[in-house]
Amino acid sequence: MSFDNVCKIIAQKYPEDFVRWLIGEESTDITMLKTELSVEPIRADSVIFIRIGNLVLHIEFQTLTKSKPPIPFRMLDYFVRLKRLYKCPVIQIVVFFAGN
Repeated sequence: MSFDNVCKIIAQKYPEDFVRWLIGEESTDITMLKTELSVEPIRADSVIFIRIGNLVLHIEFQTLTKSKPPIPFRMLDYFVRLKRLYKCPVIQIVVFFAGN
């Protein structure tokens, strides 16, 4: 059995000890969460692959400065997904349209 598997089993069995060891908190109010991090599908407004620079340009168009989830969080989510999928540099731009 690999070290990775052994550590996963120990962390699952003794989470309070890992919390105390790694972040210095004493707590028995701990819940083990699912380790599978499923991702719901999202759609970017525009994703353009630029062959010359081997990079991805991601553009989001917004009419409001506030959204749920917040724009910075959404952009981070898009960035991670695009980087993982295309394995090249990602440039992101948010274009805000001013209302009347």
